[in-house]
Amino acid sequence: MRYPKLLVVAFLVVVVGCGGGAGVAPAPEASSQDTSAPADVQPEPASGKRHDVVYVCNCGPDCTCGDVATEPRACSCGTDLKGAHVVRIEKTDALLCTCSEECECSIDPQDATRCSCGQPLRRVSLAGTGLYFCNCGDSCSCNHIANEPGECSCGMALTTAG
Repeated sequence: MRYPKLLVVAFLVVVVGCGGGAGVAPAPEASSQDTSAPADVQPEPASGKRHDVVYVCNCGPDCTCGDVATEPRACSCGTDLKGAHVVRIEKTDALLCTCSEECECSIDPQDATRCSCGQPLRRVSLAGTGLYFCNCGDSCSCNHIANEPGECSCGMALTTAG
């Protein structure tokens, strides 16, 4: 029966992909049955690359570059972009923890303007960046950002803000 297999695959995609962290799924048990995912389910990259990491301009409060990228590079103003990770997406804005791109911080439950590591949250606009992002609402913490259209790990289509 294919239906139960599809439920197992969907469950794993939600549990592993929407956890908000960089967890590793356990290796599947050996089986003689075909357990390959259907063509429409996108597996997580084998490299374990996170989809919640972005690089933003860090040249100071007077700068208006607004550069946001998914890979490290130089900003249009000439400085290097700084790594951060998305802790929430609100409409077309991303709230970022800027302690490092490797961190797994969340919004501080005692102070919604800070990360759990104590750093202030930074708000950046994704409008006009050409980036695609998951915007599945407050109940989901996918925070998926990509250079190309596709599907988020929670099953929603990635959207862009022009």
